[in-house]
Amino acid sequence: MSSAKRTKTNQDLQKERDGASFNPFSLTCLLHGGEDNVERKRELERLALDDPELQHEHLSFLSREERYTLGIKKTIRFINNCWELDINGIKDVNIYKTAVFRGMLEPLSVHYGMFLPTLLSQGTEVQQDKWFSQALNYAIIGTYAQTEMGHGTFLRGLETTATYDPKTEEFVLHSPTLSSAKWWPGGLGKSSNHALVLAQLYTQGQCYGMHPFIVQLRSTEDHTPLPGVTIGDIGPKFGFDEVDNGFLMMDHVRIPRENMLMKHSQVLPDGTYVKPANSKLAYGTMMLVRSYIVSDAAQSLCRACTIAVRYSCVRRQSEMKPGEPEPQVLDYQTQQYKLFPLLSAAYAFYFASHYMMDTYFQLSGNISQGDLSQLPEIHALSAGLKAFTTQVMSSGIDTCRMACGGHGYSHASGLPLLFANATAGCTYEGENTVMFLQTARYLVKCYGASKTNEKLSGTVAYLSRVQTAAVAGKGARSLLDLEELVGAYQHRAARLVGMAANQLQAQAKAGKSPEDTWNSCSVQLVKCAQAHCHFFMVRNFVDAVRTADVDPATRAVLNTLCQLYAIHGIIENSGDFLEDSYLSGQELQQVNSHLVSLLAKVRPDAVALVDAFDFPDEILQSVLGRYDGNVYENLYDWAKKSPLNKSQVHESYHKYLKPFLQQNKAKL
Repeated sequence: MSSAKRTKTNQDLQKERDGASFNPFSLTCLLHGGEDNVERKRELERLALDDPELQHEHLSFLSREERYTLGIKKTIRFINNCWELDINGIKDVNIYKTAVFRGMLEPLSVHYGMFLPTLLSQGTEVQQDKWFSQALNYAIIGTYAQTEMGHGTFLRGLETTATYDPKTEEFVLHSPTLSSAKWWPGGLGKSSNHALVLAQLYTQGQCYGMHPFIVQLRSTEDHTPLPGVTIGDIGPKFGFDEVDNGFLMMDHVRIPRENMLMKHSQVLPDGTYVKPANSKLAYGTMMLVRSYIVSDAAQSLCRACTIAVRYSCVRRQSEMKPGEPEPQVLDYQTQQYKLFPLLSAAYAFYFASHYMMDTYFQLSGNISQGDLSQLPEIHALSAGLKAFTTQVMSSGIDTCRMACGGHGYSHASGLPLLFANATAGCTYEGENTVMFLQTARYLVKCYGASKTNEKLSGTVAYLSRVQTAAVAGKGARSLLDLEELVGAYQHRAARLVGMAANQLQAQAKAGKSPEDTWNSCSVQLVKCAQAHCHFFMVRNFVDAVRTADVDPATRAVLNTLCQLYAIHGIIENSGDFLEDSYLSGQELQQVNSHLVSLLAKVRPDAVALVDAFDFPDEILQSVLGRYDGNVYENLYDWAKKSPLNKSQVHESYHKYLKPFLQQNKAKL
């Protein structure tokens, strides 16, 4: 645990912990898979946090170039320590990595997050023998060059070409336009010497669409760009200061035929194209990355809630009753309404991230045995949840920032940096609106199949049971009952999917082209995809609460959080539930009353609920969210470390301000 926990704790924060109804450690064990896993997590964190080679100034006091250099230094330390300390396995490596980088983003993340997995999923055994071992041992450093200046999510629109020359058995990689420049790949600007380049494959005069090619970009001797390669950093961004997101243009760069990844599709020496058994086999890396994004969104929202909830207990503000002491900000119901639904969403996302990672690895095993039956469903779900979680997380972090008042605007809070880095998830690896539309396309297809009595399974099984009639008068029901809440979200999702499908059908019957029909229904399609993801979140949260191996007190607080998550969602989307009279106006009034009761019920446990996330101070990187609650003295100490305070009189005074003042004084 953080060394800050050994100092005297703020009285208000200590009182919160003493008054909790449950032991937060029991919830920590649930989130991390057991007490042994928690101890291992803390052991790995301490290895990083106590390492003198990993200490540095606060990131906000460093220039972008200094932050990139620090990122490279930390990355090398991280890799070497993993080897020397025998830290392996995805879970252990990710825990250790989080503690090493502490809010920073690692410059080589695309190398081990996308370059390596793509080599595994799309390379042949021969290609893996040649490339994967080199990449795994960092003899080469790679990136994943897909997005272009002119096209991102629309992959069919990528302009980079790979034209096969059968005379030399080579592919010629070329950037035919300025808009075809690869733009945004992490690690491309200065770090990588190889890239998996996604390009349109041309052979025997025909285009076969996008395929991956291994291209050497820089010399492995002196790191200079190879002939025909123009490469560099794209400049400062909203966040990601440690990452050298780059640009790449290629002028007829030749690579051997064997540099096309050929596990699923091939180009034979004479130029004959052999298509894959299933075009969706290339989705593997995409789904893995999107599953990680769901996990990252959960972690980011957990961090923001931890900061805002703790600070809201330390901060006292205004008078609730004249003459009485200023109350804790968290005692205001408006503050609870801002933060507690986000806290419940953080838990919902945490459980969803567990589901996605478990499902991905199960799916990978099935695919390796030739079973592709789940691939379309999980591809659609991963796209939708990526969009759903990052959308809520991004706005949620900013809500937490504003809930911290003026101090939330300071980098000392940790929230501006957290927001700047995390909000990128809304657009990278698929822009969110496009992701929702991908999910909607699958949902509409499943809805159509259900109308022909085809049996649906998995996360879309409910579409076989679409309820179209008004059901508000079906009798008394408790909208705090978890199964009733699941039923409400299921009904909403099924109805909105049905509406979107029927709207598409009506437009098509009116003679519109498929493309115009899709565009004219796209708002409704996005809504149905969001409703599907929201239903999944509620269903999965309820399942997690029901199956959790915890004591009664912990189960009770989880149950309350789950109710709050679902009730708040009904209020925020009340029109969807009222539109077909699924809920009556009177029931909606009851739902609003339930929300008020649930906010009050969560209030005594709020600090314990964020403590359960188990973030050491060094990883949380927030003066406002410190475990000990000693905010003001540490805020003052932090400010004194600003580079502007290194001298009492700044050089700009002598250069500009003093002559200006003297000039004006002389005029008097």
